[in-house]
Amino acid sequence: MRRHYHPRSSLFTALHQAFIKNHSLHKSTDSIKLFQFSAAQFITNLSLIPSFSRKFSSNPYNPNLSPDSKEIINGLISIFTQNRFEANNSKELSQLGCRLTPEIVEAVLKGIRNWKVAYRFFTWAKTQKGYFHNCYTFNAMASILLGVRQNAPMKALALELIDSRCFMSPGALGFFIRCLGRVGLVEEANLLFDRVREMGLCVPNNYSYNCLLETIGKSNLCVLAEKRLNEMQSFGWMVDKYTMTPVLQVYCNAREFDKALIVFNQMLERGLVDSHIMSILAVSFSKWGEVDRAFELIEKMEDCNLRLNEKTFYVLIHGFVSNFKVDKALQLYEKMRGSGILVDIGVYDVLIGGLCKIKKPQRALSLFSEIKDSGISPDVGILTKLLSFTDEEETMAQLLEENGECLDNESVKLVYNSVLNGLVCIGFIDRALELVKMMIEEKPQYGSRLEKFFKLKGINCLDSSSFSIIINALCQNSRLDEALQLFGAMAKFGCQKDTLLYNNLIDALSNADRVIDSLKLLEEMKQSGIGPTHFTYNSIYGYFCRKGDVIGATSIVKEMCVYRHQPWIKNSTTLVKQLCRHGRAVEASKFLAKLVEEGLVLHVVPYSAAIDGFFKLHEVDRALELFRYIYSRGYRPDVVTYNILINGLCKANRMSEAENMLKDMLAQGLIPSTVTYNSLIDGWCKIGNVDQAIICYSKMGEEDREPSVITYTTLIDGLCNAGRPHDALKLWNQMEIKACCPNRIAFMALISGLSKNGMPDTALSYLCEMEKKEMSADIFVYIALLDSCMLNKNHILALDILKKIVEKRMFPDPVDKNYAVVRNAIAKLCDDPSTSCNVNTLLAKGGISNGSLNWGEE
Repeated sequence: MRRHYHPRSSLFTALHQAFIKNHSLHKSTDSIKLFQFSAAQFITNLSLIPSFSRKFSSNPYNPNLSPDSKEIINGLISIFTQNRFEANNSKELSQLGCRLTPEIVEAVLKGIRNWKVAYRFFTWAKTQKGYFHNCYTFNAMASILLGVRQNAPMKALALELIDSRCFMSPGALGFFIRCLGRVGLVEEANLLFDRVREMGLCVPNNYSYNCLLETIGKSNLCVLAEKRLNEMQSFGWMVDKYTMTPVLQVYCNAREFDKALIVFNQMLERGLVDSHIMSILAVSFSKWGEVDRAFELIEKMEDCNLRLNEKTFYVLIHGFVSNFKVDKALQLYEKMRGSGILVDIGVYDVLIGGLCKIKKPQRALSLFSEIKDSGISPDVGILTKLLSFTDEEETMAQLLEENGECLDNESVKLVYNSVLNGLVCIGFIDRALELVKMMIEEKPQYGSRLEKFFKLKGINCLDSSSFSIIINALCQNSRLDEALQLFGAMAKFGCQKDTLLYNNLIDALSNADRVIDSLKLLEEMKQSGIGPTHFTYNSIYGYFCRKGDVIGATSIVKEMCVYRHQPWIKNSTTLVKQLCRHGRAVEASKFLAKLVEEGLVLHVVPYSAAIDGFFKLHEVDRALELFRYIYSRGYRPDVVTYNILINGLCKANRMSEAENMLKDMLAQGLIPSTVTYNSLIDGWCKIGNVDQAIICYSKMGEEDREPSVITYTTLIDGLCNAGRPHDALKLWNQMEIKACCPNRIAFMALISGLSKNGMPDTALSYLCEMEKKEMSADIFVYIALLDSCMLNKNHILALDILKKIVEKRMFPDPVDKNYAVVRNAIAKLCDDPSTSCNVNTLLAKGGISNGSLNWGEE
């Protein structure tokens, strides 16, 4: 079939080429054939689309109705609107009911203004002998319910339509489907479409399908949209712009942009893309945070002389600002002005709010000037935003002087609070406090321009928000006495204290260890009828937990349980850790038991902390007993709990139990972490079974667990202790290949291990490398090196090590266990003619006399 000429074909060709060049917006339709249709199936002449020809008007009378019918209509409207409806005994209704026709019912429905009355009449009519609703009466009722967005009756009406087995024209079906779609009843619309077709009540045409697709287009049901489109094509119905637009929309709603662009390009090829289609894509990109792609699309529209409408501009600017792309929003604002669209105050409000949030007050002020220059009166909302985020006090004063003359009393209070908030934000808490005190003390004089402005207004601007702003700022800066003083002054000005303000004060006082004041406020809070929240109690509970105060913590928990508030896991865990840190693991366990007695369901985390506490006291059996107890109560330990158990068992040299715990962990579906394997490797190395440790290391690789520097350090130390220094060096090389940087502990383990295995030269090279990395070794490393050099009779190297010890002022005291090693080394070096002179000079330089070395002692 020859393609018809489209008057904008050159425009769409240009747009298509622009999209092809830009890969971020274009997806080749050759790679994905989402839909297949021929030119014959695709129409662009919209006049060919059949539609629902019956038009609903505000006039209830059909000019073709007889005078008798009009009399019936007026009578029914009068009876039902004046509540004279008596279904069982009204003779008049009975007479009118016998004369009902669908045309009369439709007219009555249009004449009734109340949807409930209309629905009552509709229900009554269907019960009249010889009368049956038709598709037009159903549509009239659907139109009424749509106008008042009554979803539940609309659902019932759809089911009633199916049950009535009423025949429908394709246009009537489409109308009803659209009514369902406009109130969001997509599933109901889809069900109705299938049922009337299956029951032979209607043969849908392309208009019916388009209405259904339009309804689906309001959702994100891509699969359903594809199914209906393919179904429509299989019946040979024409695919047009109104078919593809909702398909594009549903893909955009589902964030399926690749598929949306395929549909877009197919529409583009057929000359169906207009500003509305482009706007759908641009708004969807913006909605899902794809601001750059949205902006790029807008620029392509401009290239093709397609323009956004005012509503789309507003939606996009709001979306850009919400995604913190204020720079793009400003560019769009300039385009909006360039298009000749009058920018309303709402757009300015969004832009100025966005600029304030990203800390660009100067640009916001510039935009504010543009508002005034354009003749638009800025509202108080914009003024409060600017005052809250302006970074200079003088600018605040200027804004008030230039724009505050016509403010009413309520607006003055709003800007007053914004000034307080702005001063606090730029760190001028004392200036904000002066403004508050000016109102509290009612001083006749004023010092600053801000004080002058509010003083001349002649009203007291203080309200609950004013106090909250200053009190919260004082709390954050640990000025709690001033905060309490202001808090006490609120009642004098009739300002209500709310839950949030109480909570902030109680939390600040508790964090400052002023729990007595916190408890007083808690009591005041309850007496004033303000219910404490879980945050209130946990602020105080947190204090007792940090202090390890079991009595105080238990007391507050009991009160919390009365109000059905849960203690926070982190607080309970803190208390358990504090007790265990001081060797009070038994007390910690008893505390957890008390919480259970209060009816609380605890988390596994505080129990894990208690188990760890028992292990640190070497109470291994008690730790296991507690673990078995929580397991029996239905707790399922996590990886952290198992790590604590395995680590504790390994440190107690109970390796077989640790391995069993690992098996249990795996059986629970938990994946061992690097920490798990590190504990096992350390345990095997400690008992001298380095081969088993190597097996654990190999398992880490199999489980894709990356060894840490702790893993390597533990293994290197274990290999050296097992007399396998060369294996240790190989492992060191593996560590470097895997880009795991050795730390100070790793270096010391290797140097000490090599020294103990009679490899002082190699050990010294690693010591030099360590020092180049500006890491310092402990004394035991130098002692091990010195001892190794002496055993190898390498006195020259030993002298170098001794020199480092003296220069670093690490010479051991006589009571130190390393003292004998150094003393014996010095004695041998003094006996060696090649080193004796240098040794004496070194000792003298270091202030160490031969007499202090106790040569006679063993």
